[in-house]
Amino acid sequence: MRTVLPILAGLLATAPALAGSYDFVPAPQVDLNRVYRVDKVTGEVTSCQYGLREGGGIGQTLCFGAGEGAGVQAPSEYGLVASRHTREAGVFRVNYRTGEMSICYVQVKEEVVVCTPQANPATAGTGEAPATGAAPGRAGPSATPPQGGRP
Repeated sequence: MRTVLPILAGLLATAPALAGSYDFVPAPQVDLNRVYRVDKVTGEVTSCQYGLREGGGIGQTLCFGAGEGAGVQAPSEYGLVASRHTREAGVFRVNYRTGEMSICYVQVKEEVVVCTPQANPATAGTGEAPATGAAPGRAGPSATPPQGGRP
């Protein structure tokens, strides 16, 4: 019994460290009330937004689970970064340890959050980074599909 108590005490002391911690970032799109959440350790991305309820009332919270690419990643230190692009509905999932990034957004028809594969920018001067759009590294007015919302 004497050896069990210190072990239990140690487990209880580390329980908060094992609990999930999250980072939250609003979508930069100015007419969209969506907030993204990332698990800082696993990289899993989900999202919620406010939705009107038919017939009035106080409305409802609509949440989107993790879909393709948005699920659990290799354990690391993840965060979310919103661009300053006012028409952008997606956010960047960043891996602070590796420098990798992916773009995450809600696929409204499937009602899930999806993320592109994680990528790491090419080393400066190697010319390995693919160019998209009119200028290198530019995808155009908005990289994510137009966003609607569930009623």
